[in-house]
Amino acid sequence: MIKFFLMVNKQGQTRLSRYYEHVEINKRTILEAEVIKNCLSRSKDQCSFIEYKDFRLVYRQYAALFVVVGINETENEMAVYELIHNFVEVLDKYFSRVCPQIMFNLDRVHIILDEMVLNGCIVETNVNRILAPLLVLDKVAES
Repeated sequence: MIKFFLMVNKQGQTRLSRYYEHVEINKRTILEAEVIKNCLSRSKDQCSFIEYKDFRLVYRQYAALFVVVGINETENEMAVYELIHNFVEVLDKYFSRVCPQIMFNLDRVHIILDEMVLNGCIVETNVNRILAPLLVLDKVAES
């Protein structure tokens, strides 16, 4: 099961966070700081899977953006690694440039993530099905 999903820039600032189990706000801040520190301090040659406390971290770097997912021991790391890539591909298809656009369209990014992950479980990976609700919203907004 997925515990949380984070998008972080190279400066360590959280750009998106979604938690799938309850974590108090003050503990989220500490958790995010430690997770970000662990991921940013690793070189590109090191593995993208990290054992951390009672769960694992799976992360990928895209230019100045890190996507970090916390998972429990039952989740497949490679499936989550591919989920991250699929998520970035969907963002890239919907927005022409991912990094600058996500800051101004966080509601759309959350919709995309919600279409892909529900209650910590991966439910959809098909790009067209993921983007369908957003395309309907865009058509309604135009008219």
